[in-house]
Amino acid sequence: MEPFEFVTPSSIEEAVKVLASNGDKARMIAGGTDILVQMRAGRRTPSVVVDVKSIPELNAMSYDASKGLTLGAAVPCYKIYQDQTLAAAYPGLIDTAWLIGGIQIQGRASIGGNVCNAAPSGDSIPAVIVLNGVCNIAGPNGTRELPTEEFCTAPGQNALENGEMLVSISFPAPLANSGANYQRFIPRNEMDIAVVGVGSSVLLDASGQNFVSARIALASVAPTPVFAKEAGDSLAGKAVSDEAIQQASELAMAAAKPINDMRGTIRQRIHLIGVYTRRTLNIAIERARGG
Repeated sequence: MEPFEFVTPSSIEEAVKVLASNGDKARMIAGGTDILVQMRAGRRTPSVVVDVKSIPELNAMSYDASKGLTLGAAVPCYKIYQDQTLAAAYPGLIDTAWLIGGIQIQGRASIGGNVCNAAPSGDSIPAVIVLNGVCNIAGPNGTRELPTEEFCTAPGQNALENGEMLVSISFPAPLANSGANYQRFIPRNEMDIAVVGVGSSVLLDASGQNFVSARIALASVAPTPVFAKEAGDSLAGKAVSDEAIQQASELAMAAAKPINDMRGTIRQRIHLIGVYTRRTLNIAIERARGG
């Protein structure tokens, strides 16, 4: 690991100033479960590491049944899934919070950090996308918002500009008759990189028999996480049926652009996208119906 300066700002303004003055030479650290590994491997060689764990806004987690959830970028995963109120309101988010690494990692890793790492296989990103998560960004020119589906721009790269930082992710309040689910396929039982990951969310009408809208997102099947908009949109206005779900899964398969690597083949990944799209949609429907 190369030598570096370690800075611990106590406010967003101070952090932005340090980031802006150091440009590409600076990297943020919250949990450190990604950046420290990358630095040890020589993939990242920052001369300045900015520790944002002391900034209050990044550690805040607030939920209001009418306004929704604001999740600070540094809030560790265990605080999310141990909160019973959040577990009831956002089971689709809980699906992914307890999948990121093992229990030791979850004591440090955050959803915000997972999103910023922008790995195509990032488990939290499809779940955040289908739950309509919005990234709240601060920088030298003020603040801005960006839908999570637009945040990851390339493998390991995101939309943050010089001096900018992710402060929090906002989720709208869950609507009645809505549900979401995230699942992944991995070679082992735990703590492995997803060969395929799929997140789905649905909104049903009051009868629970028809789709009002749906969102589907994919991991590990393209250079960035994929928002399969056409697949989700295909369900709107249709009766809940195996045929409609099958059509959506086929459109999700068409949205995937996987590669062959040591963890899986193109053919396997495309097949799995279909399987996991159907599975997550069915669980999302069950949850939307109160199951």
